[in-house]
Amino acid sequence: MSFYYLREEMGLVLNDILNRVCFNNKEYSKNDIAVTWINYKVENNHLGTGFGFGINNKKLIYPASIVKLVYGLATYSWIKTGKILLCDEISNAVYKMLFYSSNDATSFLVDLLSGTTSGPCLDGVSWENWKYQRAIINDWLKDLNWDELYGINCCQKTWDDGPFGREKEFYGVDNTNRNMMTTDATARIMEEIMINIDYQKDNLNLRRFLKRNLNKKFLIKDPHNQVEGFLGEGLPENINCWSKAGLMSQARHDAAWWENNDSIKTLLVVFGYGEKYFKNINLFPAIANAVYKYNNDYFI
Repeated sequence: MSFYYLREEMGLVLNDILNRVCFNNKEYSKNDIAVTWINYKVENNHLGTGFGFGINNKKLIYPASIVKLVYGLATYSWIKTGKILLCDEISNAVYKMLFYSSNDATSFLVDLLSGTTSGPCLDGVSWENWKYQRAIINDWLKDLNWDELYGINCCQKTWDDGPFGREKEFYGVDNTNRNMMTTDATARIMEEIMINIDYQKDNLNLRRFLKRNLNKKFLIKDPHNQVEGFLGEGLPENINCWSKAGLMSQARHDAAWWENNDSIKTLLVVFGYGEKYFKNINLFPAIANAVYKYNNDYFI
């Protein structure tokens, strides 16, 4: 069973939005984009189960830096269960991984979570032990027993130039072991971070690390702000928004949570796979803007 209720009306709207902003261009097709869109109603100060719709929302796609949401939640879980102790260095690393999308911070945290390190190739028992340890994050995901996480793979670091040594070998032949996620899996992780965790002083406040300032005067100061060219750019500057983007030469992805008004919250995850998405800085803002307008004009 999905963690959100299916709402067919939102499916019709979503298809209409994509037809207007994307599929009128023959370069794009439904095969290379995936979307999960969920709305949440606030009733009696309580956020109920979401209503939504997805397109290719169970399709496994390379997530780029979206995987950092998983590593952030895993770090929170490791601290909560006492596997690691919270300290300023860990908190700073998670903040830089989520807010700035730092690959160096991500590398440190993956090593910390799995008890592994990068380096030259290994063989024999040492190599088998290393691979076993690196799979710990995937084992934790399976233990959550969330149906939407079935089949995803989150065990690789993120890179500026690419992996070397044992990291490269761990990717497997033709990169068969690279990270893979779906928009539904991403939405489930994002929902957990945004509404299901009661943040305390003795652990990480992941929500705070994902908060975005949409003001254009602020954004111009940070060329890597994860808003311009992504979903946040299509939203009004004065609303609350939390997000995590992923960008590489063959992908443009984003997961965003925002508050439309006092009664509706929205979670929108969009994966665009292919060089055309990497280059197109207008598509994601257009999708978010259309979803925002629909929610404020018609969603009941």
